[in-house]
Amino acid sequence: MVDINFSQGVTALAPLAGYTDLPFRFICKKFGVDITFSEMISANALAYNSKKTFHMLERAANEDKYIVQIAGGELANIVKAVRILNDIDGIIGIDLNCGCPVPKVVAQDSGSSLLKDLPHLSRIVESIKKHSNKRYTSVKTRIGFNEKTPEIIAQTIENAGADFISVHGRTRSGGYKSEVDYDAIRCAKAAVKIPIFANGDITSYEKALEVKEFTKCEGLMIGRGSIGNPWIFHQLKQACADVDKTLISSIVLEHFELMLDFYGQEQGVILFRKHLHAYSKSFREAATFRHKVNFINDASEMCETIAEFFVS
Repeated sequence: MVDINFSQGVTALAPLAGYTDLPFRFICKKFGVDITFSEMISANALAYNSKKTFHMLERAANEDKYIVQIAGGELANIVKAVRILNDIDGIIGIDLNCGCPVPKVVAQDSGSSLLKDLPHLSRIVESIKKHSNKRYTSVKTRIGFNEKTPEIIAQTIENAGADFISVHGRTRSGGYKSEVDYDAIRCAKAAVKIPIFANGDITSYEKALEVKEFTKCEGLMIGRGSIGNPWIFHQLKQACADVDKTLISSIVLEHFELMLDFYGQEQGVILFRKHLHAYSKSFREAATFRHKVNFINDASEMCETIAEFFVS
């Protein structure tokens, strides 16, 4: 059984729909992230044996601390999903999404909608804990739906039996653009005994150190701050601000090859465009490059274009 050493300053790659798939998780593991989470998995889709969903569950060869995040509000399907995950090796934990603010998710009484009914949230966590054979049961949450109640939410999750919590420092109504309330995360941390991961707008090595020091959390969970910047985990692991930029070309090309292997040539090329937009941000002529790759559909041509842009 794989254990997480929370005393060592743990880093985690946040579940991020459309980005933190197997290829990107593989890259982040190479850079030293401790824990990886699957993209958000619909418990309903899993319960009904969706082929696409099972493909999303696949684990990269180097993922030794891999946790699957599920989203749902219907207790029966949550339990079905957990029992299905019980039969899949290589998963060390099941995480419940209580943070997704997307309207179609909230409309299904899922994601951050669960923060409006804490007794129901508690029952779901208790059920996951009861039926799961994985080492960890965890929850990723926001600090409230409309109002900020981080202490109450954290205590509810802890009392339901969760082993740790990842706290995103915004309410549901704050979406992704309101200012992250790190003080609320610190309050959640102080209110419970289980480990807490701080999450939200951790976009640089320097910001990560500030958040860790301020919140006193055991770990940091980084999502959007790692897109186009997966070496942030190397910086945190090695405690160094500088990264050899000559590595970027080889990393981008390796990521691209992984995308082709995982999704197939045609879809892999299309899906990788958004990653290229992120990887190219700090480069000259980035806008021209992004426009060009948006119209490339051939894998060989895309590979040549990547090599030419990032090496020159």
